Amino acid sequence: MWRTGLNALVSAHVARVRCRWRNGRSLRAFAQLSTCLVCGAMLASCATLTRRPSPLPEYPNATPAGFPPTIRWSGEMSQRQFTHWAAAHLGGVERAAHGGPVNVLVLSGGGGAGAFGAGVLIGWSRYGTRPPFQVVTGVSVGALIAPFAFLGPKWNARLSQAFDGITAHPLLRYRFLGWLSGLFGVSVFQGGPLRRRVDRFVTPQLLRAVARRAATGALLLVATTDLDSEQVVVWNMGAIAAQGGPKALQLFRRVLIASASIPGFFPPMLIPVDASGRRFDEMYVDGSTAASILFAPEIVSVLPNRLKPLHGAHVYLVINGQLIEKPITTSTRTIPILERSVDTALTSDERARVELAYSFAKRHGMHLEVTEIPTSYPLGGLVSGLEPSRMRKLFHYGERCAAAGRVWGHPLQVLNRLAEMPYALPGTRVQCPQPGPSVFVR
Repeated sequence: MWRTGLNALVSAHVARVRCRWRNGRSLRAFAQLSTCLVCGAMLASCATLTRRPSPLPEYPNATPAGFPPTIRWSGEMSQRQFTHWAAAHLGGVERAAHGGPVNVLVLSGGGGAGAFGAGVLIGWSRYGTRPPFQVVTGVSVGALIAPFAFLGPKWNARLSQAFDGITAHPLLRYRFLGWLSGLFGVSVFQGGPLRRRVDRFVTPQLLRAVARRAATGALLLVATTDLDSEQVVVWNMGAIAAQGGPKALQLFRRVLIASASIPGFFPPMLIPVDASGRRFDEMYVDGSTAASILFAPEIVSVLPNRLKPLHGAHVYLVINGQLIEKPITTSTRTIPILERSVDTALTSDERARVELAYSFAKRHGMHLEVTEIPTSYPLGGLVSGLEPSRMRKLFHYGERCAAAGRVWGHPLQVLNRLAEMPYALPGTRVQCPQPGPSVFVR
């Protein structure tokens, strides 16, 4: 309560100082404003996380407290590690397919644009061709969608509530002094709304359902980024669910929150681990920080025969975003230049990953289909894209396009279309990812 009152007092004083500044009392106003900013910085520092430091020599041997080491692995496997992993998991994936082709769903990151992927799954079920998936992978917001996709259309109602009903539970709630808190504290936005949202939909019932599905051999995998080691960490969510009980539910939720925690925007997630009789905290953030999609370890590209059980598999890649940025007149100021540069790096990385996924799938005899948000869709920025109204519109857009059978395309078609018509002209009607009659955004 004291902090809330002090926050309000400082905010009001900042407003008064701004007014005095405009009235010409610049020197005195500057001093008062500086005092307010220092106070704000001190308040923001109160929001920093406290953690048990990582003992580096013991780091590689750490395991989540109370869980076996097999519930997770590094995204950068050695040949020996991958051989062991393939022997442990690929046979189960084949069994889960019951003699048919293996179906793999890959859900990318994308912040609020993840509403597109959620809508696609709902509309795909209505279209009648959505298969059961033996492997589901998710990164960032894709991780939040992944458990519902893994469990099949029976969980569509819950998935729809999570994204169609988001207007009642917005994710963005600024900390005191907003962006200034991001500079001096742990994040710009509070972590509570995201945590409560995950807690609401990731229930003991969902955990038990994931455990039952995983018992058939199917895999539910989520990627996070370990900031200390700067590595992708892949979590076997089915193995976590199989442990059962409150601890499993807590870790399951923590991994999903960690994968969706955009650095600087939401607080990082600390996960306690044990090594050599000592306990410390690992720090995790958005999986997209290191990998926008989770498809296969890079080592597999030089081990062409190790994925034989997956030959003939159908892989569906959902890009929760746009594969090319619309041209703009970039402002000649530092922040806009940095923002545009980061956008360029992320978008080009995602295009490169689609190309690599296609090359990988072709080499291993898999059939890859891709969907992404076309440039004709008025997608917002990272912050504006998380606004509930925008997410709900994007959810219904994905749902309508998928229900019309106009989302999936061959990766070469998607990439060629980007090259031939890289962006939509102003006023262009919003199109579905695949050509056809216009679909208007309501």
